[in-house]
Amino acid sequence: MKIVVPVKLLPSPDAAQALRDELAGCNAGANYVSEVAFVNGTMREYALRKLVYAELRERGIKSAAAQQLIRRVVDAYATLRANIRAGNLGKKDSKARAKAESKPVVFRKDAAQAYDHRNMGWDIDVQTVAITTMSGRLRGIPFVCSPQQLKTLAQYRKGEADLLCKDGTWYLYATCDVPEADQCEPAGFIGVDLGIVNIATASSGYQAAGRKLNQYRKRQLGLRKKLQKKGTKSAKRLLKKQRRKESRRAKDINHCISKAIVTEAERTARGISLEELKGIRERVRLRKPQRVALHSWAFAQLGDFIAYKARRAGVPLVYVDPAYSSKECAECGHIDRFNRIDQARFICRGCGVVAHADRNASRVLARRGQAVWDAGRKSHVPATRPQV
Repeated sequence: MKIVVPVKLLPSPDAAQALRDELAGCNAGANYVSEVAFVNGTMREYALRKLVYAELRERGIKSAAAQQLIRRVVDAYATLRANIRAGNLGKKDSKARAKAESKPVVFRKDAAQAYDHRNMGWDIDVQTVAITTMSGRLRGIPFVCSPQQLKTLAQYRKGEADLLCKDGTWYLYATCDVPEADQCEPAGFIGVDLGIVNIATASSGYQAAGRKLNQYRKRQLGLRKKLQKKGTKSAKRLLKKQRRKESRRAKDINHCISKAIVTEAERTARGISLEELKGIRERVRLRKPQRVALHSWAFAQLGDFIAYKARRAGVPLVYVDPAYSSKECAECGHIDRFNRIDQARFICRGCGVVAHADRNASRVLARRGQAVWDAGRKSHVPATRPQV
């Protein structure tokens, strides 16, 4: 299983300037390669390399970096073609698709650049890296990370690392190939119901309330509107400082929630049953205030965090159809739209059971997860002996 470990670089002013020049030069080279590929219709790496490699080397880009940015351009066009085939840019006569097909792919001046063992080296013991740039080899650049991240880097680092600058801070995103734990045979499943009022409700009893976070997001939205309306230099400076602050907080909360759920599943030797929420924004019709809340929260990120943590811990994970899970009784299976009295209360019209609505839905999802697992489980019946 491949995971990404981010580490923060602490370069000197001269080294930081060299890194900025490196990113700017590589991305300018990538735009040149993209234009050549678009004009000539050459989207294969080997054929494209013949056309642009010499020019990239004349621009001062090192050999390994030149080959990596050519591969990046080829991957970008492959992604564009895949999005067009999937209809993500609209139908054939749509403006978005016509705009994407009418010009070359463009790379930002500060877009990330990949490095591997040919143009980068790690010294884990002293926590430094060496990076080859257009200005030469930069050695002894210190980096900082948590002890757990350092241990993961030392044991499982493999492949490329992406150099990136965010708001003046330099990062390396290193790829690590972490072995997956062997899956256990689950003694039941924990259903996880995702929502806005309660971010996650597990059938095991765990519940992550969203009230505090929703209040924080509402304050941040009001602050952004006020600063954007003001438009002064100090307001713009504060907006820049607040940039990505809300997403970082949501990411941290998602990590905490996913860790709690997976830890409980591992402790009790149970699997996890998650809702399949792909396309929820297109399926669900909501009022405008609800739309803001739905589109702001990173449900997919929380699901991804639970999935990769479960794989590392060897916890079985299944995805189930969430249709009518909020209206189905976990005790008798009766489905009625009047079962859900309001956001928090559930009263079954069939058997009369009273329960918390999200807790009932999580139990329904747990039962569906067990059914999915049983349907795909291998038979453990011993083979019959041949007749003599």
